[in-house]
Amino acid sequence: METKETTFQGFKMNGFLALFLHLIVFTGIIVLGFLTLSIPVMILSGCLSILWFILMAGYVQLEPNEARVMVFFGTYKGTFRETGFYFFNPFLDKKKLSLRARNLDVEPIKVNDKIGNPILIGLVLVWKLKDTYKAMFEIDAQTMASSNTNGNGQATIGNVVANRMLAFENFVKVQSDAALRQVAGQYAYDDNEADQQEMTLRSGGEEINEQLEQKLNERLAMAGMEVVEARINYLAYAPEIAAVMLRRQQASAIITAREKIVEGAVSMVKMALEKLSDEEIVELDEEKKAAMVSNLLVVLCADESAQPVVNTGTLNH
Repeated sequence: METKETTFQGFKMNGFLALFLHLIVFTGIIVLGFLTLSIPVMILSGCLSILWFILMAGYVQLEPNEARVMVFFGTYKGTFRETGFYFFNPFLDKKKLSLRARNLDVEPIKVNDKIGNPILIGLVLVWKLKDTYKAMFEIDAQTMASSNTNGNGQATIGNVVANRMLAFENFVKVQSDAALRQVAGQYAYDDNEADQQEMTLRSGGEEINEQLEQKLNERLAMAGMEVVEARINYLAYAPEIAAVMLRRQQASAIITAREKIVEGAVSMVKMALEKLSDEEIVELDEEKKAAMVSNLLVVLCADESAQPVVNTGTLNH
């Protein structure tokens, strides 16, 4: 998406030089105070006093990863990002923004996966401002920032900046909720009922996270925000079906274990019959082999230890 941000090209001055000139004005006010009172002296002293107070609004200090959006009586004049101490036109509205990365831990929300199972899914993401013009003028963050004032009814600069960034964070939170629902609805929780070759939320890993990051960036591009990293940090069945799904997983695990036990038991019975036949220890007809196979499978596949019965007779009695 095309950026609308421009670099500020207006008047600026080194802040320390401006401060020196400012002190000269203050010195002039003091000198005029010791002169003989007259109308011209009083007018000049009043003008210098007003100028001294107006110039106070022109000083700006910027730290790394901070920006100032310059607005002159409602007209956007550009964004200033250079760090240091500067002096600007006092009539410019210099809106402060933080470009530093921020974390957002989205609480788990309940959604339905691809096959309709209710699940709880949450994510954590790292985001930051990229386009200051869109962040300031494409979404209504300024109204929310200025609506929160201190106890005296006045909004301090620090509070306005904090509230403005909080408004951006709320916007990211709402959009991340929508993106998370969209991505979660495209995949099944696991492959118990889905195609074994199909990607699921549990097995997707980095691919799911990359798709989630892409969806978030598409939604936040209109607000001039960028998602640096997004990943799912919580995934579970909803409480109303968690117990049922746990029993299903336990049954699946038991079936898988039984398959391994039977496979091993069959191979052991086969080996036993081959050993008896190759070494000519005993000759068994088909009926005796069937009985031996049955007994061995019962012993090998049983959950508890077998209780053997000692035969003191012959093979036939």
